[in-house]
Amino acid sequence: MTIVKSGSAKYEGLGKSGKGHVSSESGALSNQPYGFNTRFEDGAGTNPEELIAAAHASCFTMALSFKLAEAGYEDGTVETEAKVSLDKKDAGFTVTKSALSTKGHVPGLDKAKFEELAADAKENCPISRLLDTEITLETSFEG
Repeated sequence: MTIVKSGSAKYEGLGKSGKGHVSSESGALSNQPYGFNTRFEDGAGTNPEELIAAAHASCFTMALSFKLAEAGYEDGTVETEAKVSLDKKDAGFTVTKSALSTKGHVPGLDKAKFEELAADAKENCPISRLLDTEITLETSFEG
């Protein structure tokens, strides 16, 4: 089974003076502005690294939720933040890291099992598999 989702972007003007808009198939993003000022300064809008961070956080959180359900837990909350790093290298800018920080509250679960399932979700969520970069994980747990 193959699932295909799409996104699109348009950039008018070139380089720093250009302005872009990005949209997603579902409409969750609809002509959201992006450009040099939203990526490297504090301009209003989004940027590719922010979108990757949101995708990684949501994918990992869903994967961990499913791991917890498969382990027999029926109730709980998982919250995750992803921080994607963009660094200047000799060959240009490179995404060098995605740092996941997750907090779980699952009644009846112990911290060690949470950390085990979180590590598995980190390695196996589809966005983690997609990213060719360092991925770290920090956990916080309330039983």
